[in-house]
Amino acid sequence: MMQSLVVDDSRVMRQVLRQILEKLAFAVEEAPDCDSALQACRRKMPDVMLVDLTIPNNNIAFFLRALRRSADGNKPHILLCATENDVTLLSEALESGANDYILKPFNCAMIDAKLREAGMAVR
Repeated sequence: MMQSLVVDDSRVMRQVLRQILEKLAFAVEEAPDCDSALQACRRKMPDVMLVDLTIPNNNIAFFLRALRRSADGNKPHILLCATENDVTLLSEALESGANDYILKPFNCAMIDAKLREAGMAVR
């Protein structure tokens, strides 16, 4: 089973993304912030990460660079969850190691399509 990590400060959003990823046959771990996400990645590097672009009190570009420099850090396909207002931050995050993004609001079909496009579909 492919492993995924959802990184979002909103418990509700983590639950929504968990349900979507489980429906797509991924094992799911959650992290409420970048520090917890890095710890989770040290324990077991996921195949896919869905990361909120605007986690409060976290520098997403710093997080992505640190992740990509870590052991197996190039493994996960990182899909950012963003809004249309985040263009500058989104650009910086993509340059820092994110693979792609999806705009909020999204649904299961949209995430499935993005993951299939990246060759990360399970089913």
